[in-house]
Amino acid sequence: MPAASQRSLAWVEPHDPLPDPSLALDEPNGLLAAGADLSAPRLLAAYRSGIFPWYSEGQPVLWWSPDPRMVLPLDEFRPSRSLIKTVRRARREERWRVTLDACFDRVMRACAMPRAGQDGTWITAQIAAAYGALHRAGAAHSVELWQGAALAGGLYGVAIGRMFFGESMFARVPDASKTALWALVSLLRRHGFSVIDCQQNTRHLASLGAREITRASFLQHVAALTRQPDPDWRAMSIELPDA
Repeated sequence: MPAASQRSLAWVEPHDPLPDPSLALDEPNGLLAAGADLSAPRLLAAYRSGIFPWYSEGQPVLWWSPDPRMVLPLDEFRPSRSLIKTVRRARREERWRVTLDACFDRVMRACAMPRAGQDGTWITAQIAAAYGALHRAGAAHSVELWQGAALAGGLYGVAIGRMFFGESMFARVPDASKTALWALVSLLRRHGFSVIDCQQNTRHLASLGAREITRASFLQHVAALTRQPDPDWRAMSIELPDA
């Protein structure tokens, strides 16, 4: 988590709109505003404007809109050879199965567990409660990958219209989170989605086909895709990728 800038930031009250993303700071990249409101209406308005919350325990809620922005165009998803082999073996041996929205809160708790080399997590109890409320409202979704009865990996994010905003993923066995992402990519393609917001540039995502685009280009995607009608997530079915 980048440290907050020493410059004065706008403080947004629950009744205040978030600032225009173009006003975000260059350093740290994309820091836009601070405020305590994580209600579902606030979160949905933020995502529709290309803004997301990201902060550490003890900080106020910080709102970000980085430039450039990391995205995964679904048609450019590139599973590695080793991932393809892993998924083929899992399908052949019926070793894994994948579900949609089966245990959103468990996925969030797993994503919140500290990673190697990290002291804490940005997925605070406040964040977990806020996104749990979004899930119950039908706007946040999880993908779970199971090995037998054990939750082996997964991810969660926010969906508005035909735009999916990825938030976090986890893996307890090798390639579990990548397989969950591949399953999500396949599902979204079938339902008219074209891009996943990845927020920040990581080698992990870049290796799968994600790339950076300008904030202006990203906001054009968001404006167009969030205006499209929501699919019926309750009627969707997800499966292991056909590797």
